[in-house]
Amino acid sequence: MTFDLSRKNLWRPYTQMRLAPPPLEAVATRGSRIVLADGRELVDGIASWWTAVHGYNHPHIARAVADQLARMPHVMFGGLTHAPAERLATRLAALLPGDLDHVFFTDSGSVAVEVALKMAAQMWLNRGVSGRTRVLAFRGGYHGDTMGAMSVCDPEEGMHRRFGAYLPSQVFCDLPRSQAETEALDSALAAHRETLAAVIVEPLVQGAGGMILHPPEVLATVARLARRHGLPLIADEIFTGFGRTGSLFACQQAGIVPDIMCLSKALTGGTMALAATVARTEVFEAFWSEDPAAALMHGPTFMANPLACAAANASLDLFESEPRLDQAGAIARRLTEGLAELKGLPGIADIRALGAIGAVQFTTTPDLAALKAAFLARDVWVRPFGDIVYLTPALTIPEADLDRLIAALVAVIPGQAAALS
Repeated sequence: MTFDLSRKNLWRPYTQMRLAPPPLEAVATRGSRIVLADGRELVDGIASWWTAVHGYNHPHIARAVADQLARMPHVMFGGLTHAPAERLATRLAALLPGDLDHVFFTDSGSVAVEVALKMAAQMWLNRGVSGRTRVLAFRGGYHGDTMGAMSVCDPEEGMHRRFGAYLPSQVFCDLPRSQAETEALDSALAAHRETLAAVIVEPLVQGAGGMILHPPEVLATVARLARRHGLPLIADEIFTGFGRTGSLFACQQAGIVPDIMCLSKALTGGTMALAATVARTEVFEAFWSEDPAAALMHGPTFMANPLACAAANASLDLFESEPRLDQAGAIARRLTEGLAELKGLPGIADIRALGAIGAVQFTTTPDLAALKAAFLARDVWVRPFGDIVYLTPALTIPEADLDRLIAALVAVIPGQAAALS
């Protein structure tokens, strides 16, 4: 076995290392651009996996992180606290709907989901109810790459289907888009009610499942049925939170208050890793006890890292002082207009947009390597997966850069689509 030296030590995400071409070397970022070692600048169409909502290197976030670095880059959160975490928790509680007031910090979206699942399960145990060991999730969903999170991802079409034998058994339903699907969900909740700990959903957009959209009414139906059956609702807003769907949080568009919400990705404006699992008062009160064993026994080493909290506080400053939601609306209009040129082409199954999300779905999986190469030839960074090409740019992307991304899709996609028809 031989290795290219550039691939000898690093094991890359979602990559067949034996077959993959060498990765591009990034040396700098600025605004909506990624600068490569060979001098090229790529317009970033996906904001580094949906995180860099303010663009790269925003000076306000950079100053906040530099100031915090000089004072205290990290301190353990067990038995200690610090102002950046206290302030961030207070601000999140004020921004989130209803009484989502109790913030547990972690360091990745997957772990935020793990904590949410643990909260739901232990809530029942702390109330003296046993046997609630399963979660109802939705087909098409994705919630992360750790074991518990994998178990609530789509078991048939998702990227983790090979691990079925290793994962806890969960209950899966279709999102209730029709009366029949609503009745099926209601029946499943009734049939499994005594073994279910919670319901988990991605509000409005199933992101890694294929940028699959559902209207606020569907989310409201999920919340109503979970409440009818006495089950806590976990809203996974790791992708949709912080302006991506056009509102600060996707749940706001349905007028619902989930019992637990998971946040990450754009929480720090794409600066560094931080996540949060936020619970309503009723959930938190199940852990408020004279019994030490009733405590939530979880504590990542870098939980509430002060640098990350400083970045997140600076990011929230920008949502307060700059027109991010208006910018998301403008991106939505431009994506809808620009991608409409591809409607009706052979090989195209659907075109959809919501907030700063646009997706083109093929009738079947195209040649992904050829697509990526064609986009790179136009100096845009777009990462198609499965049967979709999507754009999730920074909310601050200049109009010219957004038009360049759209123009690349309009130029490249028809040829690939025609090859499928």
